[in-house]
Amino acid sequence: MTQITDHLAQIIERVARATERAGRSPKSVTIVAIGKQQPAASIAAARRASIEHFGESYVQEALPKMAELADLSVTWHFVGKLQANKTRQVAEAFDWVHTVDRIKIAERLSEQRSPFAKPLNVLIQVNQGSEPQKSGARPEEVAALARAVAALPHLKLRGLMTLPPQSGTPAHWFAELAALRNKLEAEGVALDSLSMGMSADFEEAIAAGATLVRIGTAIFGSRGT
Repeated sequence: MTQITDHLAQIIERVARATERAGRSPKSVTIVAIGKQQPAASIAAARRASIEHFGESYVQEALPKMAELADLSVTWHFVGKLQANKTRQVAEAFDWVHTVDRIKIAERLSEQRSPFAKPLNVLIQVNQGSEPQKSGARPEEVAALARAVAALPHLKLRGLMTLPPQSGTPAHWFAELAALRNKLEAEGVALDSLSMGMSADFEEAIAAGATLVRIGTAIFGSRGT
């Protein structure tokens, strides 16, 4: 667990340096620690080391950990592929969803979110390279989807998310996503978040304007260890 603390200190310092180079405040970037295939004890150690936001990719793995850590103040992000038969559990348990890619999923999340809970923060996943193996709306579909999601009563549309294509450089795709966000904002769609960048490329993502960086192995080490 000391290793997790040491890794986090290094990541926090790297985020601070990256934001300084970009002329931004370190507070403008939120580290989302990805706990996929990590035990609850590792997440608890990261929480004690000041990280508040945690991401999970699989509902069936996440829910037991969330129950075990219920006494901690944690903001939970769902960052995996979202299937229609899992939306109720996600709507009930999570604070953020990064992977909305079609209106059907957004409508189900809105319908299944308790009206007594805060609106569920959602991001639209963008499949920038139109890669068939990846989820996400194609860039040309995002504007219409964003307007439809923004109109749903129990969701709060926050921004865009990407897993950059293998072709080209991550920096190119990050800049392209930021440009798409800026274009939508100019057209009247309020978006304040960009979820992009992982352990290998989060500094490039920060340079392009990322507000949420999803970091797993650089914090916890290899999955399942």
